[in-house]
Amino acid sequence: MNEIRQTGMSARAALRLELFIIGLGLFALVLIFQPFSIGLFAVGCMLVVLAGLINNLLPLARPGVRVKAVITIAMVVAMIFCIVLLVSIWAAYLYGKFFLAPPNPDTVAGKAMLAATPFYFHPFVWTVAVIASVLALLIWWRSKK
Repeated sequence: MNEIRQTGMSARAALRLELFIIGLGLFALVLIFQPFSIGLFAVGCMLVVLAGLINNLLPLARPGVRVKAVITIAMVVAMIFCIVLLVSIWAAYLYGKFFLAPPNPDTVAGKAMLAATPFYFHPFVWTVAVIASVLALLIWWRSKK
C-alpha cells in the first residue's frame, strides 16, 4: 500500500520533449532549404534561432526531471536571449556613434538619418526590455516558492 510517487517527467514525456526539440531544428532546416517561397525561408530563419535556443533544454529531456525545472530553464534562456539582444542593439548604436561619420545634412539620406528616432524610443526595444524584466521577476518568484 506504500505507493512510490514518480516525480518529474516519465520516460515517454522525456522522449517526446527530445523529439520535439530535434524535430523543430530539422523542420527549420527544411524551411530554409526549400526552393519555393521566400516567406517560408524567413520563417525557417526565425525557427533556426528558436530551435538553437530550445536546444539548450535537450540535456533536461530525461526521465525524472521535473517539468517545473524545464520551464524555469526555458525562462532563463529566453531572458538571456532578450538581454543579449538589448546589448547588441546598444553596441550597434555605440559603434555608429563613435566609428561612423555623422550623416551629411545636405543630402536627402542625411536628413532622413538625422530625423530618425533614436533606438531607445522604439517600441521593439522597450518590449524586449519589458519581457526580460518580467522573465527575471518570474524566475525570482519561482525560486522563492
